[in-house]
Amino acid sequence: MKTKLLHLFPSLILLLAVLLTPAFLTAQTPGKYPRGYFRWPLNLNPEIVANLGELRPNHWHMGLDIRTNQKENIPVYAAAGGYIAKVRIERSGFGRCIWINHPNGLTTLYAHLNNFNPALEAYITDQQYQRESWAVDLELPADKFPVTKGQFIAYSGNTGGSQGPHVHFEIRNTATDECLNPLLFGFPLQDNVPPSLLKLSMYNRTGSIYEQALRTFPLRKIEGSYIIPKMPVVKTGWQKISFGLQAIDRIKGSANEDGIYAADFYLDDQMISGFRLDSISYQETGYMNAHIDYKYRFNGGPYFQHLSKLPGDQGGVYYSTSADGAIQLMDTNIHEVKVQVWDAYGNQSELLFKLQFTPDAAQHTPVTYTSPLFVPNQRNVLKREGFEVELPETVLYDSLHSFHYRNNSFPENAVSALHQLNDPSVPVHDELIVRIKPDRAIGGDAMNKLVIQRSYRNSTQIKKAAWSGEWLTAAFGDFGNFQAFVDQEPPVLNDLGRGDTVDLSPASRIVFQPRDNFGMRTFRAELDGKWLRFTNDKSRAHIYVFDDRCPYGVHELKVTVEDLVGNVTTKSWWFKKYPYTPPKKKATIKKKTRSKPGNASRKPAPKKKTTVKKR
Repeated sequence: MKTKLLHLFPSLILLLAVLLTPAFLTAQTPGKYPRGYFRWPLNLNPEIVANLGELRPNHWHMGLDIRTNQKENIPVYAAAGGYIAKVRIERSGFGRCIWINHPNGLTTLYAHLNNFNPALEAYITDQQYQRESWAVDLELPADKFPVTKGQFIAYSGNTGGSQGPHVHFEIRNTATDECLNPLLFGFPLQDNVPPSLLKLSMYNRTGSIYEQALRTFPLRKIEGSYIIPKMPVVKTGWQKISFGLQAIDRIKGSANEDGIYAADFYLDDQMISGFRLDSISYQETGYMNAHIDYKYRFNGGPYFQHLSKLPGDQGGVYYSTSADGAIQLMDTNIHEVKVQVWDAYGNQSELLFKLQFTPDAAQHTPVTYTSPLFVPNQRNVLKREGFEVELPETVLYDSLHSFHYRNNSFPENAVSALHQLNDPSVPVHDELIVRIKPDRAIGGDAMNKLVIQRSYRNSTQIKKAAWSGEWLTAAFGDFGNFQAFVDQEPPVLNDLGRGDTVDLSPASRIVFQPRDNFGMRTFRAELDGKWLRFTNDKSRAHIYVFDDRCPYGVHELKVTVEDLVGNVTTKSWWFKKYPYTPPKKKATIKKKTRSKPGNASRKPAPKKKTTVKKR
């Protein structure tokens, strides 16, 4: 695979050898992607519904989503020999997940699983009861669960953040934990379909990309290359510009829209910038929000991928011949532009167009700003009466010249005004720190029962507030509307059933769905004084399926739930559980009517029609 890619663009590799970072060069070394070492983890025809680098909300997709034909409980097998190094069970994210370390320095990951193999399942259950926690993140010693290539490890499922039955599969560098592109390992997926290029976008890099109207150009494929139809020359009044691209890839025989693998931008045959998705670490996957035109996507548009990095993008997928990869047009000559796009199998598409700086172009209008400038890579603070927000140096991807701020009146249960700060169409990387000074007096127990809520449209995020002098503070991952509330309402917990001793003999499980006005923190159940495991996959429902931890007889069940600020609700019930046989339905016997001799073939007499006269 790697040899094939090198033959596709030798001039690029020569330039990269001089200009690019050591990290990128290391990613190209032979042996990093051993072909034939890993087998396909399912005994199904190899098909994927997502690849590494597919664009997702707030992250790149970090591996392959393997098709299971919309079915669960398909056997999953170890892709190579090694040992089970880690097991995680969580409500969202990977759900039920297994890590296997291999002797070649790589790790494979299998996520959204149902039950593990019997030995591992029993061990994990025991660990959950020892830790008194359904959610676990366990690292295992190398000699605990060794596996051979092709050994059964689990059944496929739909657990965690999965939106449908499939297996999420990753290959990682064991030492660095970076995710390597699985399509570079030679799995038996056939692909000769090049990426599709749909639209080009252009940006004025003398200002913020978040504070300008997007200019886009539709693309059309003619005679093997993509062009901008009816536009022989793209004219711009901006001297410092960059471009973005709307592009998708498809594997042969699949209708799924996958992510592209690489893109390079050339000006007059000189490579200016590009990106390549050989590997991505989880520490940098959030920089996907800097890789795309986030504002355009947030407001309902498609994904445009920047062909050069933004000032605050500290991720490692880009390379360029200048500090930021932007283009400086220093003359009014017509320049030749070429954009080359690849998938991981070396299929290539190419965009060609001409570019010219024209001072009298319509968009050549200087922009002046009167409000403060907030820039990436440094600490920024905005202060208003009763409200402050601090942006650490790793928050912004591009500059902001205008912060939209106002405050409104507040409802009865709020202790501050509603502070409206920008909107979430401007992304932030790390959390911003919000400080609110309460507008109402707070005393007694309420001092420790405060939250700050971030809201925008139909989404909310709630954090427990901490006191910093006279200010309430909490950290958030988006701009929006911020308001402080006091929460002294305990959570609501549904009842187990009616009566002094609830008869659960017919039941196969117990379900609780606790509710709280600002959000839950913990759920704990005890059976006869001992912790009882309730699962909590995907939804707010906590479910216990009857097993040998609850023998037949009469038992006491105690459930305690706690919300974000420490309000607690506890309920106890007595119940009985005995063998139960559903009552048999009485069989209905239809009486047969004997026909009189000679009448067997006689048709029934037709019914007389009744005529209703209209008055």
